[in-house]
Amino acid sequence: MREFEFVLRYEPGTDPLMDVFQEHSGLTARTSECTTTTDAMWRIDHLRGPAPAINAAEEIFTDHDRCNECLDDHACDTYREYHVLDREATSLTVYTYRREIQDCHSVPYIVTDHVGEGAVFEASRTGGAYRWKVLYPEDQPISELYDAIESELRDGLTLDVSHLTEAGRWDPLLRAEAQLSPDAHEVLGTAAAAGYYERPRETTVSELSDELDVARSTLQYRLRNAEDTVISQFVEERR
Repeated sequence: MREFEFVLRYEPGTDPLMDVFQEHSGLTARTSECTTTTDAMWRIDHLRGPAPAINAAEEIFTDHDRCNECLDDHACDTYREYHVLDREATSLTVYTYRREIQDCHSVPYIVTDHVGEGAVFEASRTGGAYRWKVLYPEDQPISELYDAIESELRDGLTLDVSHLTEAGRWDPLLRAEAQLSPDAHEVLGTAAAAGYYERPRETTVSELSDELDVARSTLQYRLRNAEDTVISQFVEERR
């Protein structure tokens, strides 16, 4: 198996959804699942960030009249469904289903068209960067894929290739994050931001429980479970 990792960079004003990420530096998105055939694509995206950013991203992300993935300027009229699986003030999880994907000039379709079915995708968005990591069978050609993606880019988009290597360790953080509940993610994020993991610690469990308005015992339980989830993924990765 081989890895192909690259970054699509968006200038402001070239994509309404990516504009939201650039306007809100604390907004991030990770794709925990993305499966593509020559006819369809389905994926799950997890967005985290300040409440105003989540509100703005949700309005654009779930708009059935626009495509979040096309790289060029053509009018994408593929069938698409967006389903909100989970919604909190600072998080959003969306399931996307697309048909007639051959009419959508997106990264998943271009990759599948060039290397065949069976590719695995990781993706994340932050600021003006849309990062992709693709795992594909080693016996499939890859020499034309870079040019194929670059040829589809509309004005304001650029492509940076990070590396093309043998398959390595896939992101355990992504898998851990996908397993975290919204409560667990909130607890970890709040604890880290408040300096709970600094040495010496800059906050206490009692102070965190006050900030999140939950009982001290509840916060300890959520924090311990969240830490166990993250640590277990890294331990498993090194076995």
